Amino acid sequence: MGAYHDHEWGVPSRDDDHLFEMLILEGAQAGLSWSLILSRREHYRRALDGFAFERIASYDDAKLAALLQDPGIVRNRLKLRATIGNAKAFMATREEFGTFSNYLWAWVEDSPVINEPLELAEVPATSELSGRLSKDLKRRGFRFVGSTIVYSYLEAVGCINDHIVGCPAKYQSR
Repeated sequence: MGAYHDHEWGVPSRDDDHLFEMLILEGAQAGLSWSLILSRREHYRRALDGFAFERIASYDDAKLAALLQDPGIVRNRLKLRATIGNAKAFMATREEFGTFSNYLWAWVEDSPVINEPLELAEVPATSELSGRLSKDLKRRGFRFVGSTIVYSYLEAVGCINDHIVGCPAKYQSR
């Protein structure tokens, strides 16, 4: 968790492969702890062909059945079906905007929102921005993208920087 916090969380990412990976992992976290999902990240990477959205979009029922038997990942049928559907929606969004990064970063006017929380209790679980983006993602066919998940995703990929004031990792870049 420390390495993730210090070197990845809140660091602006414009890499579509990373943006997709984090979208899938954030959705997998729904109702669970982030530490659980992070501890299974490599298992997800293996099971989901390195998070290759083009491959995931073509998964069939046989692949879904195999994923549901994989003890290294969270074996939730709805989340795994959403992963496949989200890969398709991700590709459609890329087609429309050139990259998913272009789509995502437009929501923050191409610059991270840098908040200045003094303590963890000041960090919100959702925002007006995450609510609007959640609705648009759902409209585009994404699932497991409620406002709270989207807020966490925005933090994870650096669109929102909620590192506590004084945190050495606050102003890193990728």
